[in-house]
Amino acid sequence: MDATLNRVWTDDTAVYIETSDGRVFSEKFADYPRLRHATPAQRAAFEYNDVFIRWEELDEDLSIEGFMQEQPTGNALYRLFKEHPELNVSAIARKLGLAQSVMASYLCGLKKPSAKRLLEIEAALHEMGRALCHIRL
Repeated sequence: MDATLNRVWTDDTAVYIETSDGRVFSEKFADYPRLRHATPAQRAAFEYNDVFIRWEELDEDLSIEGFMQEQPTGNALYRLFKEHPELNVSAIARKLGLAQSVMASYLCGLKKPSAKRLLEIEAALHEMGRALCHIRL
């Protein structure tokens, strides 16, 4: 990012950033299940730096670069997690031994996972599915 981050704020529907060159970007809470279901107080309880906005209580991170990029609709991981908000990106990242920020970078298109990494992610999701199939209530 050429410009630095001036400020970050929220309203009832989104989180906003303003850069030092005056540009304003936003991300809708509706696009992020943990933020969508959070209380206004939880949404307002964030920390940020020039790389990420972090909601510690919600275990949610948004990449600053992601605000300024076109949504990666062609990205299979992005589509998967967008279509299945019940999947917990942080938990899957932990299961794979990845930092949540790395997984978030894959989702927003900042980083491209290797073919091997994609297979590992797919295997972890399949393992979760098999475990769910064996649940008896």
